[in-house]
Amino acid sequence: MQTTVEHDPDMTSAEPDTDARTGADDRAAEGYAVPGFDSIAHLAAASMEVAIVLLVLNNGSAYWYSRDADPERTHVLHPLYLEAARRGTGQVLADIAADARYRDTPPLSGTASAALRFFACEPVYTLSGRHVGALCVMDPVPRTGLDDAGHAALRDAARLAGAGVVLGGYLGRTDPVTQLPHRSAFFEDLRARQLNGAQRAWLISIEVAPVERFNAFVRAMGFPYADELMRAVAARVQAWMPPATRLYQVGVTRFAAVLPEAEAPLGAEQLDDLVARLRSPFDCLDIPLTLQPGVGLLDLDVRRLDGADPLRQVMSASHAAQHSPRGWALYERSQDERHRQEFFLVTELAAALTERTELYLDYQPRVRLSDGRCVAVEALARWRHPTLGEVPPGQFVPLAERAGLMRSLTGWVLEHSVAQLAGWRKAGYDIGLSINISNADFDADLVTRLEAVASRHAVDPRGLELEFTESTLLLHNDATSRHLAAVRELGAGIAIDDFGTGYSNLASLRQMPATCLKIDQSFVRSMDANRHDAAIVRSMAALARDLGFRVVVEGVENRRIYEAVRRMACDEVQGFYVSRPLPAAAVPAWLERAADWHHGEGTA
Repeated sequence: MQTTVEHDPDMTSAEPDTDARTGADDRAAEGYAVPGFDSIAHLAAASMEVAIVLLVLNNGSAYWYSRDADPERTHVLHPLYLEAARRGTGQVLADIAADARYRDTPPLSGTASAALRFFACEPVYTLSGRHVGALCVMDPVPRTGLDDAGHAALRDAARLAGAGVVLGGYLGRTDPVTQLPHRSAFFEDLRARQLNGAQRAWLISIEVAPVERFNAFVRAMGFPYADELMRAVAARVQAWMPPATRLYQVGVTRFAAVLPEAEAPLGAEQLDDLVARLRSPFDCLDIPLTLQPGVGLLDLDVRRLDGADPLRQVMSASHAAQHSPRGWALYERSQDERHRQEFFLVTELAAALTERTELYLDYQPRVRLSDGRCVAVEALARWRHPTLGEVPPGQFVPLAERAGLMRSLTGWVLEHSVAQLAGWRKAGYDIGLSINISNADFDADLVTRLEAVASRHAVDPRGLELEFTESTLLLHNDATSRHLAAVRELGAGIAIDDFGTGYSNLASLRQMPATCLKIDQSFVRSMDANRHDAAIVRSMAALARDLGFRVVVEGVENRRIYEAVRRMACDEVQGFYVSRPLPAAAVPAWLERAADWHHGEGTA
């Protein structure tokens, strides 16, 4: 049978701390133990032929098993058990009575007050590798030691006990890392407030760090570091919280609490203090780390708890707060609805990329200033949702980047635009194709993907040009250079898009194997009315030409800007004055009329 062992402070100087001991007592009172311990102990006792099996945890709680147990008997925690639990290494005492180290220690007593002579233990770890205690086996008959089979049986039993400790934490409403009550307990306690007649409650949630950044911690430092960090954050939050407030761990990197009843329980100064505490560096395992926390607040009508989703709502506020200078925010319904809409769009976009036919491409022509010939068209992704209608690219493209869908979207654009280019080439239209590439696409697989799609549609890669934004230059490294050089070796062109909006240095620009530089339209659209913008465009064009780039000016929307650009060191133009983006079916007709554009008639 399984019973919880009490700790007798008179029998050891290694007394567990008060908080840990209280937590163990609370769990025992609620009836939670270590799932499967009886079975584990029974197998260990039978296979090793011992009388007693004991699981003792670092917090001072323990579970005892004997083949001849007296259910009325109270057991005390001997110092030998605590030492074994905290040591983290295995130990075998063939005969305790003959060991000088324990000569002055009270004897271990068995089920019939007989002294125990044999003792062995093995450390217990959770699945993540955290040391939580030891599994001990004892017998009144001394031995010569443990043979290989005995050692193996004890190690296997200790591993099973570790899994049981973790499971017991979950079943016991307790997070195994921080020992805080988790999400189920949060909702149960909130429901109890409702049943006790409470009308309102202020909820607070704390986001420790963005998920991507926390995952980076784990990759760099390992799970033990991440676990220690979460315990340190929990300690700081608990030191700040109002008295009699219970903290819950409601996610891997999230905490929450129900604040004491009050009209306005926290002032701005208190919240600023909490954020300041969380932004101060944490020294975990002698490695300092600065977080990016977010604190959210929600005023909840407890009477309307049924059907509500308070934890999601307050977490929406804490997530938004991570990106605000102050670091804390009140829940806003409009912001929450925007997040929900974004999630809906992400799931719909994922379906559109794999299951449906809502995505399509428009193509915007680019013409050469010297002869007015259309040299290329830029493929632009469009999305016509069946219920929402046209979703602007400025909305769904950033969502695709944040949701990890950008590679799939780029792959879709590559496949369909290159297939369309092959059709135009067969029809006798000798034009190139420009395709936007995101940072997420810049890896060793890019050239393979490009080569495969070109081969599949029998298109010469020299007719393709990949556009990446200037911000990619900020991530410039040896790997980026190798990927770009491989694209050039394949024959495809490389264009630096939106040039002028980033902070690229000239040394990086000179080293990039790009063939084309596209001056961003934000400088171009007002250059006919703003001499400073005109001077910037003129200077960038001259610099790019001197560095050997082909210069393309975007955002040419009227004749005045077009004429101004013609007088600069520019090669090609693109914009509404040349043509708005066209559906694929309209491109051939536009190409037939393209010569007229050179004479200044425009096609917009």
